[in-house]
Amino acid sequence: MKIAAKHSPRTVARILDLFSSLRELTSLDAILERILSEARRLSRAEAGTVFLREGGSLAFSFVQNDRLAGSRHVTEAVYQNACLPIDGDSIAGHVAHTGQTVVIDDVRSIPPDAPFRFNTAFDERSGYQTRSILTLPVINSRGAVVAVMQLINALGSGRSRRKVGPFSSEAADFVALLAHHAAAAIEAGLMTREMVLRMVRMAEMRDPSETGPHVQRVGAYAAEIYQALATARGEDAGVLKRTKDRIAVAAMLHDVGKVGVPDGILKKPGPLSAEERRIMCRHTWHGADLFRDATSELDAMAADIAAHHHQKFDGTGYPDWSADPFPGSMPGLAGPTPLRGRAIPLAARIVALADVYDALTSRRVYKPAWSDAEARAYIAGASGTHFDPEVVSAFFSLGKMVQSVRERYPDP
Repeated sequence: MKIAAKHSPRTVARILDLFSSLRELTSLDAILERILSEARRLSRAEAGTVFLREGGSLAFSFVQNDRLAGSRHVTEAVYQNACLPIDGDSIAGHVAHTGQTVVIDDVRSIPPDAPFRFNTAFDERSGYQTRSILTLPVINSRGAVVAVMQLINALGSGRSRRKVGPFSSEAADFVALLAHHAAAAIEAGLMTREMVLRMVRMAEMRDPSETGPHVQRVGAYAAEIYQALATARGEDAGVLKRTKDRIAVAAMLHDVGKVGVPDGILKKPGPLSAEERRIMCRHTWHGADLFRDATSELDAMAADIAAHHHQKFDGTGYPDWSADPFPGSMPGLAGPTPLRGRAIPLAARIVALADVYDALTSRRVYKPAWSDAEARAYIAGASGTHFDPEVVSAFFSLGKMVQSVRERYPDP
């Protein structure tokens, strides 16, 4: 692969550092965000998308657009649950079909006999104006296109930093190097997500409320709450990224212990008796026990979340730590009395709020979905009792991000 000479040692070193850091990430969203952010930095692209191949189409899996949002993590409604066919009706579809990179200096000058066309639908719906495009396939070790990365509108520098121009050959070379090595990280993220969702599907067979969209929303809420809280605390950037990545995955497994609860209790249509409720509460122990022999920081966090996410900030909630239902089976997890306040692991305090918010705003067989305003009022009223006030403050700082997550992972 040809590498441009100008500044190449420093840039190649940065790309190699990126590859190393990607191996530490487990969340697919974190992997895609890091890859796309770095590709945009290398190419000075104003916007970009990573499409994942899902069967015969491309899904908008991660979108960033500085002009539309002015910040990271764009999930505008225009892109929610959108996909493209793998054919010449779009540039990304053509690249997925052929495995060839396409560089366009100005979409207005695409010749009519080109094997692809520029799909104007998304510009029309968002009000954005696409000019230059760099679209590359992400190909795995078996030669299959697993994703497509599309960078939009190369910006100048200095006084011309807002002026859109073509992508340079140097930028195309460096981004191609990045895309060449991105497939392994993306496939690892896909594998982790699939393993987690399989565990969730197993739990869903027992408890219909424990769905894939629910746990993905809880994971996304938890990751964003953690980032807001850690940023406010001035947390080290490297620690923040790694921890956010872990909590996004570990939070998805918060209720996996329900597989250990008998069907007669888990699926009972009416109220539970005191004894049935005590048995139901054991799902926190069953979940934590799955990660008892932790081999990674992810396992340890998943155990903390599973065990403690029903503990309330004021020391109530469950399980009742003074009555270990499995004596001696969980060394290190049982305390002398119920945990309270900041003795509860931070990840569990965050997931406690994320899980309740999603449960309140989701329809269940026993209740309609609450509005966002109703759920926020409940959370505000429970600050300091059910929820950690610092976590509540971080949640309320998320703004439209909460709605974006709900739109990204809708219930069927």
